[in-house]
Amino acid sequence: MSTWLRDQCPSNNPSEQGMRRNAWRGLRAQEQKCVYRTLRRASQAAAILVISAVHPALAGTPSPAPASPPDVSEILRASGEAGPTLAWIEFCEQNPRECMIDLSEPDTIPLTDTTWIALQEVNTHVNRTIAAVPDQDHWGVVDRWDYPDDGLGDCEDIQLLKRRLLVERGLPQRAMRMTVVIDELGAGHAVMRVRTDRGDLILDNKRDAVLSWQQTGYVYVKGEGADGKAWVWFGDQLAPTATAAR
Repeated sequence: MSTWLRDQCPSNNPSEQGMRRNAWRGLRAQEQKCVYRTLRRASQAAAILVISAVHPALAGTPSPAPASPPDVSEILRASGEAGPTLAWIEFCEQNPRECMIDLSEPDTIPLTDTTWIALQEVNTHVNRTIAAVPDQDHWGVVDRWDYPDDGLGDCEDIQLLKRRLLVERGLPQRAMRMTVVIDELGAGHAVMRVRTDRGDLILDNKRDAVLSWQQTGYVYVKGEGADGKAWVWFGDQLAPTATAAR
């Protein structure tokens, strides 16, 4: 079983003091269930791939950013707690401020025209200035989360940079959450979920357009919570293919 695949199994009792230990607690008992669940997600993603052949955004082709914010969509709802990936834990040890939760910040952003423009500008700018490179080629390891300060990075590195730039523009970090999904190829992928009063929006290095989570076609697995360091489980929620194909 690959490291990424095993990371998709949520831990039972993640805590700040024992995050590393609890992320792997019960792994042997959950392994068979996790394999079955991931294979099921992969079959769902295969169906999405058929749609992507006729839908450029899902195929990863650059698409023009919408001129106005999307209509109101549903919030991506969590169904329990989950353990973070080990690479995330290691990143937090090196960058504790990145993983802090400031409860005085709002956990939802009003989607004004100014905010919408900022999301589009940062998403497009980073996508076009950072070269996507796998961790193995970049760092010589299977999985590492870090800032792409040398102009190279994979999906999670690119999203971390976007969040840092948006925080510099005044957006609350608490409302911008790193999220793990299954992409249109059935592979693990990281995006940034922005919680707004019009639903959850997704910043993605596969496309310049900022979309609602329901328009991406991804299977949503888990991501950062907004109330503490524990991650949350999304129960393998699949973005509706009918919406994604519009």
